[in-house]
Amino acid sequence: MREKKSKEETQITDDPVKNFEKWKRKYNKTKKIVKRVQKTTKKRDWEVERENIQKLVKKYSEINPKEAVKFSDFPLSKKTLKGLLEAQYRQPTEIQRQTIGFTLQGRDVLGAAKTGSGKTLAFLIPILECLYREQWTAMDGLGALIISPTRELAYQTYEVLRKVGKNHEFSAGLVIGGKDLKDESEKIHRTNIIICTPGRLLQHMDETATFHASNLHMLVLDEADRILDMGFTDTLNAIVENLPTTRQTLLFSATQTRSVRDLARLSLKNPEYVWVHEQAKFSTPATLEQNYVVCELHQKVNMLFSFMRSHLKKKIIVFFACCKEVQYLFRVFCRLRPGISILALHGKQQQMKRVEVYNDFVRKTSAVLFATDIAARGLDFPAVNWVLQFDCPEDANTYIHRVGRTARYKEGGEALLVLLPSEENGMIAQLQEKRVPINKINFQILSSVMPLLFFSPSSQRQCFVSYLRSVYLMKNKDVFDVFQLKLPEYAMSLGLAVAPRVRFLNKAQQQKSGVAQDDSGAAGRVSEDELKSFKAQLKGECSKSQSSQSEEEEEEDDDDEEKESLKPAALLCGFNEEDEDDQKDLDLLTVKRKDVFNINEESQDDEFCPQLETWKIMNNKKQKESKFTDAKKMQKRNFKVNTKKIFTEDGKVVQQWPPLQRAVVPDEEEDEETSGINMEAAKERLRKEDQEFDKIEYRRKIKEKHREKRLKEKAARREASKQHKEVRQPLAQSHLESSN
Repeated sequence: MREKKSKEETQITDDPVKNFEKWKRKYNKTKKIVKRVQKTTKKRDWEVERENIQKLVKKYSEINPKEAVKFSDFPLSKKTLKGLLEAQYRQPTEIQRQTIGFTLQGRDVLGAAKTGSGKTLAFLIPILECLYREQWTAMDGLGALIISPTRELAYQTYEVLRKVGKNHEFSAGLVIGGKDLKDESEKIHRTNIIICTPGRLLQHMDETATFHASNLHMLVLDEADRILDMGFTDTLNAIVENLPTTRQTLLFSATQTRSVRDLARLSLKNPEYVWVHEQAKFSTPATLEQNYVVCELHQKVNMLFSFMRSHLKKKIIVFFACCKEVQYLFRVFCRLRPGISILALHGKQQQMKRVEVYNDFVRKTSAVLFATDIAARGLDFPAVNWVLQFDCPEDANTYIHRVGRTARYKEGGEALLVLLPSEENGMIAQLQEKRVPINKINFQILSSVMPLLFFSPSSQRQCFVSYLRSVYLMKNKDVFDVFQLKLPEYAMSLGLAVAPRVRFLNKAQQQKSGVAQDDSGAAGRVSEDELKSFKAQLKGECSKSQSSQSEEEEEEDDDDEEKESLKPAALLCGFNEEDEDDQKDLDLLTVKRKDVFNINEESQDDEFCPQLETWKIMNNKKQKESKFTDAKKMQKRNFKVNTKKIFTEDGKVVQQWPPLQRAVVPDEEEDEETSGINMEAAKERLRKEDQEFDKIEYRRKIKEKHREKRLKEKAARREASKQHKEVRQPLAQSHLESSN
């Protein structure tokens, strides 16, 4: 029996169909058990995400920059990697490889690299990872702060953040000037990442009650050397006071600072210095070809026009020294129609216009952008072929940032620097010290545009004065010497017939030659003999002003006599009569001083004192009563100001302006010899006139009331006659029917 059973079992096991059914039943049973176990032990999404974060954090210490070939080689979250892939970022640059590891570990970093090397992603990726690691939400408020020196750079950083971080759930905001402050105030307290300019951020810190940065984790200064410059010192100090000291700080720029004072101001803790190209032969990209030309000031406009005409299919950025120069030359070249699109970008434009110009230039394949230094730092314009520096940059660092708008990340580009003969030696020495390879070339002017520039004299003059002011205010006087400029020829090149008078240059020339007095009084002292002769001359002029004249002549010639008598004092004391525009130009550059020669002190014991005091009283009185005196003179000469009369063809006056008021016309009975104004008579005239006006108004109202009453009675009579007709018409019809 046992042998028979074993044979049957072997036959069953050898049957493949039965074996499969048996295996399937067993598999389904185990599958149900596994599902039941998974349901009971399944983890939530946030728990899984937290485990993934812990795994990533453990890998931070294992980062090796040399082995990181792709972004996936870094321990980054899936959301960040997906955003980088969708934005076409696959391989990290050198600055990104060397800084991402330090920033993920929470270290403070000072990063410097050549222009176009990808510094923006070097701090955006750590920001996203830091907030993702902390599971940041809108309720947590501000977590990362990015400060940029210009609005355009902040806008560009914001656009890159939108592309890379679109898979994350953080809120980001662009806080810059030119936007609605109230709208920003309503949203800023719920923003996790803020990209801003220093001025607008400080304004929110002072005025927005709901905004605070107590939870801040990361502070980033983009173009840090510019933000740490003197122009932003007070603003940055005020911002840093409102930030927690436990934050992580990142500084990035193409020309970084090592100043202990600047770093102490930012409270950096053992920062990592990452100078990617510190040992490089040159401080500019190797694919950038750099040249310079020496050109006279009055030939620069012709040279620019010739350059544009010979590069019609290129994308060019032209840098200028001041906004007025950009505005004027932009209008000039638009009228000249060089055959290529021209755009202008400067600080005087409204924010929406600046964004529009930025986006327009990014889209175009061939165009010329006239810009100031607001476009010199950080902006990534694609496929720029040429950078032309129409005006000499302030220093070598500014030059490096300007030429960095081309030759971005292994792409080619060309740069041309236009120098004046007085600027060549000093500027080239600075560039060589900064390891900038630059060669001198010659240029040829193809056409002259000077005869075509004669329009808009006010804008021409503003361009002229603004350029001179920018040169005068430059720190390096070895490069920028405003007194070596050929001003008449430059004025002619702008379309001006005569060079405008620039008062601050006149004052500076006097100070340079020793005529004007400095604060210490060392230069241009007046000797005792000159001072005595001046006093004698002044006394003689005062006595002349007291000569006998008729009363009418004294009133008419009073101003001229005082001006003549005050001329010596005005000339010796450094005062001069200038235009209002020149006075505005001088306000920034001149120190106003009084009593240069100590006349007030010496004259206390001198017989000259009464005349000097009389002078002061006359001068002050004249300034106070100048308008009154002018009005009195006009009244004596019977001038009628702002009068207008309209006549008919018959010669009758139809309209007079201002209208003649009867109250101001004197009565015939009034005594004409009475001087002054008789208040009682005036009150009586006004009372009579008011009574007359009141009577006229009362009569008008009575007439209007009677007219309305007549109209109502007339309407009632019409309605009654209409009803009477409607009643009589059926009676007439019935009478006719009965007669028939």
